[in-house]
Amino acid sequence: MHKALAIARKELRQIVRDRRTLGILLFVPAFFLLVYGYALSWDLQNIPLAVDDRDRSASSRSLVSAFANSGYFNLVATVGSGADVDELMNRNEARLVLVIPDGFSRDLERGRKVPVQLLLNGDNANTATTVMGYALTIVETESSKIQGRPSGTAATLLRAEPRVWYNPQLRSAIFLVPGLIAYISMITAVVSTALSIVREKERGTIEQVRMAPIGAVSFVVGKTIPYFAVSLVSGLGIVVVAMLLFGMPMRGSWPLLVLTLSLFLVGALGLGLLISSVAETQQVAFQTALLASFLPTFMLSGFVFPISSMPEALQVVTYVVPARYFLTALRAIVLKGVGFDIVWPELAALLAFAAVVLTLASARLRRQWA
Repeated sequence: MHKALAIARKELRQIVRDRRTLGILLFVPAFFLLVYGYALSWDLQNIPLAVDDRDRSASSRSLVSAFANSGYFNLVATVGSGADVDELMNRNEARLVLVIPDGFSRDLERGRKVPVQLLLNGDNANTATTVMGYALTIVETESSKIQGRPSGTAATLLRAEPRVWYNPQLRSAIFLVPGLIAYISMITAVVSTALSIVREKERGTIEQVRMAPIGAVSFVVGKTIPYFAVSLVSGLGIVVVAMLLFGMPMRGSWPLLVLTLSLFLVGALGLGLLISSVAETQQVAFQTALLASFLPTFMLSGFVFPISSMPEALQVVTYVVPARYFLTALRAIVLKGVGFDIVWPELAALLAFAAVVLTLASARLRRQWA
């Protein structure tokens, strides 16, 4: 027992002296608790709501106010035509469109049942299901207030008619598969290149590269090209398999899809090269690559948990997560069939991320070789 305690004291002193290990042991669990605690939430808030009020009466305004004051919905637009609804849905600027028919107030006064249409953005099946539940509850509650009776005691005057766009059956596979494509592609690309430069360091061949008449930029580009080709073929293969096995539709343009995937992969490969230029061993590079790709892609991209329901501080962090933009563009292309005019902001963000990480990786290597 004395020998074991001696070894324990020795190991404790080593841990205290190794500030990096001590920091990981103390900081990483607290960091994970904060991220998971705030991001892991199925509760939805600030759901973007658009309203098509064709009656424009006091009764219709009362119904709109019930949605806006419920604590779940945020009124972002008032629409007047189908084209406006298409634009809002395609750009993800509205999750729900409330359509109030003409003659709404008149029919209520006469005691007639009035249909209220609920148009839901179904590209995220889990979110759409939750939004539908909130909306149906609000409609039923307002109908009870109009009739002056407890909710659920008799047939209601207001009849909600939900209509789900892009994913009418609310199939979870159509929602999850695009996220899995982003998740798998990101981890594969980052890890593959994260080990490349470190492998050269461990084998000692990096010194030969430094002595060769080649610049840091050319070295980074040369390292990226083969991994990009392999990752692109792999990514497209995942898309095809998803269509064949899981019934994922392809309503948009294949060239646009290839462009989107290419920009995403270049950024992921650049991130891996940046990690590889900093790490000294393959073990450290592998662990860092997993941490930098797994956690942000799974937690902060909107893959599973809606970004709008996260705290504002975390929402700001998601703007530097490339999977956020890729996932938005991918779902828009394959599920909605949109064109470049809709997804160009996401493509610009992916291009900017790729340029930044490749520039940082080149600058890091240039400084090391100087």
